[in-house]
Amino acid sequence: MWEIVQAGGPLMWPIILCSIVAAAIVLERLWTLQDRRVLPADLTQKVWKLVEADQVTDKVIAALEQNSPLGRLLAAGLTSRNRPREVLMERLEDTGRHVVHELERFLNTLGTIAGISPLLGLLGTVVGIIKAFDAINAGGGGDPRMLSGGIAEALVATAAGLCVAIPSLIAYRYLRGRVEGIVVEMEKNALRLADAVESAARREALLPLRHAREEEVRAAVG
Repeated sequence: MWEIVQAGGPLMWPIILCSIVAAAIVLERLWTLQDRRVLPADLTQKVWKLVEADQVTDKVIAALEQNSPLGRLLAAGLTSRNRPREVLMERLEDTGRHVVHELERFLNTLGTIAGISPLLGLLGTVVGIIKAFDAINAGGGGDPRMLSGGIAEALVATAAGLCVAIPSLIAYRYLRGRVEGIVVEMEKNALRLADAVESAARREALLPLRHAREEEVRAAVG
């Protein structure tokens, strides 16, 4: 392994550094973007029940904010539950942008690594070819051993750059699609929350009228 690194020349070190950073980002994002950490299965049902039972308190909202990214979004909506629907939706959109930004953390870095790794390999190729031509100019054109160092550096650097870039690009595309899927699910839950809050407010507004009608019926019967 060490012989391969030496054969690739000095540009192998930034390529290795890119591979370490890319692996760390992929592992961290795979852990962070798990469904149970981002979209807990039973969280929405608990929130709907609390809204329908009118049991939403500041303590419940604070617990939601610490629960998960979805909980943070729902907590923002519940904070504005007594405001008009337009204000509620604006609040959900603002919070959603912050949540999405956190979900996409480090993905731009991973995409950059996928882009620059083959360029570093290409640069290593150019440096290796230059060394090979220097060997030819030094009078080693008839001796293959004089050219082998530069050619090996060119090939190893190119292969190393591609070995880092290809998995990084695949991981970047996968994680980007994963975030987009999470965003769609969050949008669905945000709309459901807005509908649930609006329905609960409508029921509360109709409750006095219902009581008044019941009183009228009782008076008529009596």
